[in-house]
Amino acid sequence: MAVIAAFVINAGLNFVLGLLIAKLLGPADFGRFALATTGAIVLNTVLFEWLRLSATRFYSGRVRHDEPWIRHGLDRAYCRLGLLLAAAAALCGALGLGEGADGREAVLAGTALAALGIGVFDYHAALARARFDGRLYLGLVVVKNVLALVLMAGAAWFLPQPAWVLAAAGLSQILPVLVLRGPLRDPASAFERGRLSTTWGVFARYGLPLIAANTAYQVLSFVNRGAVAAHAGFTESGYFALAADVTSRSMTTLGMALDILLFQIAVHAEEHRGRAAAEAQVARNAATVFALLAPCAVGFWAVLPALQGLVVPEAYRGPFETYSLALLPGLFCLAMMIYAVNPAFQIRRRTLPVIAAACVGLGLNGLGLVVLPGPFGGLGVALAQTLGLAGACLWLGWRVLTGPERLVLPWGQIGAAALACAAMGLALAPFRDLSPITALAILVPVGMGLYGALVWAFDIAGLRGQVMAQLRPAPAVAAE
Repeated sequence: MAVIAAFVINAGLNFVLGLLIAKLLGPADFGRFALATTGAIVLNTVLFEWLRLSATRFYSGRVRHDEPWIRHGLDRAYCRLGLLLAAAAALCGALGLGEGADGREAVLAGTALAALGIGVFDYHAALARARFDGRLYLGLVVVKNVLALVLMAGAAWFLPQPAWVLAAAGLSQILPVLVLRGPLRDPASAFERGRLSTTWGVFARYGLPLIAANTAYQVLSFVNRGAVAAHAGFTESGYFALAADVTSRSMTTLGMALDILLFQIAVHAEEHRGRAAAEAQVARNAATVFALLAPCAVGFWAVLPALQGLVVPEAYRGPFETYSLALLPGLFCLAMMIYAVNPAFQIRRRTLPVIAAACVGLGLNGLGLVVLPGPFGGLGVALAQTLGLAGACLWLGWRVLTGPERLVLPWGQIGAAALACAAMGLALAPFRDLSPITALAILVPVGMGLYGALVWAFDIAGLRGQVMAQLRPAPAVAAE
């Protein structure tokens, strides 16, 4: 429950922070900031993501004591890559001293610092989750979000240039790790240098295909934001960026929380009951992910006009809803691909197919960029992104659901969830055009109540059983 609480806090504060930064910087500078942030995420993915993914796959509470070379290999790889990135940030900063915070070198330095901060925080958060230490993970998230709100908002207020906000973002993610470095440590053990290259080889074979695919999707986002800026200027890019960030968070926040819990359960099943049990758990997990993400997508569509009217800065209204609607299907497909389909390949340690899916997505996105911006302008870029992400998801789904090792999904449960979402969407549609406050007051409780009632009545994806298992008191243990 602590992990879920952490994600609720993280989602809420990130949403508020994103809107606040957008308001303080204005559309043009926010467009530059968002483009640089995307670059930082790409950089973090290229350098560090293979190690974070390896931490979630190979590190655990048991490994922490029985196989200390896993943590040693992770720590040393992070340290070397982190020093390299910090040196690059310092070099960019030194080169840009004469141009000030608005210069290209200063923005590059801020981007590198933000990437370093993301990498350091995500790695240590992954270690806490892999140990099932919910309290430690919650502490990291709370400290990070408080610092981000203070440092990033303060930078945007007092030093309203993207470079300073990026540097504040990096610092806000490194400081929580320093504050909680004691609980994050493993028990002291001898360092076995001879195991280092072998351990890194295992990490690379497992993680590099995944980061290649993730990098491709980040590059897709980066290219699309640049394409909007090229076609319509940085102001339009700012509109696109805010819609993409908010819509993406509506899909990925819960998806990440589910992935953290469910994938570790599958890894635990493999450790104790073998590969077949792990794959069966992955199939059940996929149904759970769909049953919880699909109503999020429908609910976001329903509340979008009210959300725009109440919390989106006035300068972004209009384009925000248009871009969000165009981006929503593709971002839902991306979330399903990452949190429902990819785990099947991760549990098998055969991650090369995810690269092919990313190539399909990039190809379709590129085709869309050639054809769609002409007649549709910036909206055409959003449609191209949705085309690419939907095509990648369909290809990867076909790959995992066919062949001799195909994953057998509980299609009845998935179909029941889809029907429940359709019923919820039909029930909510008449209320979308009400005034924002009235619409939210009706849409949120009606949507949650209707979908929750259908889930409870038909035990969709086994969610009723899972809730009852959590509420059921643990059996008493007899004293010896």
